Amino acid sequence: MGVFSNLRVGGSRIRTTHEEETSPFDNGVVIVTPLASKRRWSNLMPFLVFLVVVAEIAFLGRLNMAKNAYLVDSFFTDSLFHRSPPSFSGSSEGKVVSGGGGGGELLGFGVLGGDERNLESDNCCEEWLEREDSVVYSRDFEKDPILVSGAEKEWQTCAVGCRFGFNPSKKPDAAFGLSHEAGTASVLRSMESAQYYAENNIALARGRGYDIVMTTSLSSDVPVGYFSWAEYDIMAPVQPKTETALAAVFISNCGARNFRLQALEGLVKANIKIDSYGNCHRNRDGRVDKVETLKRYKFSLAFENSNEEDYVTENFFQSLVAGTVPVVVGPPNIQEFAPALGSILHIKELRDVESVAEAMKHLAGNPVAYNHSLRWKYEGPSDSFKALVDMAAVHSSCRLCIHLATKIQEKEESPDFKKRPCKCTRGSETVYHLYVRERGKFAMESIFLRSGSLTLEAIESAVLKKFKSLNYVPIWKQERPESIRGEGELKVYRIYPVGLTQRQALYNFKFNGDVHLRSHIESNPCAKFEVIFV
Repeated sequence: MGVFSNLRVGGSRIRTTHEEETSPFDNGVVIVTPLASKRRWSNLMPFLVFLVVVAEIAFLGRLNMAKNAYLVDSFFTDSLFHRSPPSFSGSSEGKVVSGGGGGGELLGFGVLGGDERNLESDNCCEEWLEREDSVVYSRDFEKDPILVSGAEKEWQTCAVGCRFGFNPSKKPDAAFGLSHEAGTASVLRSMESAQYYAENNIALARGRGYDIVMTTSLSSDVPVGYFSWAEYDIMAPVQPKTETALAAVFISNCGARNFRLQALEGLVKANIKIDSYGNCHRNRDGRVDKVETLKRYKFSLAFENSNEEDYVTENFFQSLVAGTVPVVVGPPNIQEFAPALGSILHIKELRDVESVAEAMKHLAGNPVAYNHSLRWKYEGPSDSFKALVDMAAVHSSCRLCIHLATKIQEKEESPDFKKRPCKCTRGSETVYHLYVRERGKFAMESIFLRSGSLTLEAIESAVLKKFKSLNYVPIWKQERPESIRGEGELKVYRIYPVGLTQRQALYNFKFNGDVHLRSHIESNPCAKFEVIFV
């Protein structure tokens, strides 16, 4: 037989049914004992305790509300349901994590309202993601540094442990030349033109078995250019132009595989007076200091021995140091190396000789126009030029070690890397966990973006906020000339995914709007980026 009883829980009346049971006592009286009702009350006790906890937390109004919600959520989950934190299994999509355990997406913050409390709940998301997304790699590069077999010095200032030489007790991570040892990467390093040394062509080098290519090409794995702030005093002041000849040239290889000698002859025929200090068409004593000599001329003929992309040697950078206007025969993309728009003249083909000769005459006879070509010496070079030369603030040998260490960690991350949550959902908003480092650094810093603002502006703002909070000093700060170091403010030039070549990062890659950025972040868990500051 069932009976009804009324209970009041939390201010609401609920109706329950109980089973009756009779128990005989010594006095012979039969008493109805609602055992089922007692069981129900016992089952409801956790709810009553839960309500008491809520009341206690609400009473302590001075406590942080976001943390209170977190406590309530954890208590409700652990005490009422005794649920263990779920473990990772495959993709993190669809997982629910209450409190701080397990993996997957973090839910349960939607009970909070108001801007201030929403901010606090986002902080909880960020703290949780920092903890859940952390990866402990099996190799500590400070204790077990990258080892490259070859005759090189040890790089104490590298962002990752980096050693060069021979260690008979340890297998190297890489070796210069073709290596036939499993697990050791083969490295090709050369600063010569691929037109003279065919193996320096990246595709051919790959075909021969080289894993890592280091050439002057910005498309190589680790570029090795002729430029750097330390080697060239690029911002040296301009000296008076005292020579009667318009230009000077130093060419000693008269058998170049391009048209540079024909271009020299063509300029002479166009009535451009040129002083030649090299072996080719020499008309001046070559026993001089090249840069000091160039400073006295308005133009210098920076003629390379091959017309190859990114093959820009000291001929060009010495011309910049000297404060002349370089006239270039060489790489088809030389304008990417120009310190400012209009600062160089380029003979792309022999048919350009006549027009370049006319430009030289015009500039030489017009001081205002000529000084405009050298304005970068006073105003500072373009951001694109600074971003290019800043790359060399980290020596190519150190950049090789960073490249190797990054690849080693990437192998270890897969497939466990994709099991990390990488995002935290609160109501209708998702917080994405991203990583960023400055180009030339190894360690990553965390930044966070909200699903409502996955924009290019937002990621730049988040990067600046993060690095400013660290009082961060860019790598190039001490190497750049003091006049172009800036006032201490960080300025973002590029943000790009880790793994791109420097050609892609500096010139070819660009997120095609906010939609492209969103797609990249959503399809790459814990996406990693590099930033170039200028």
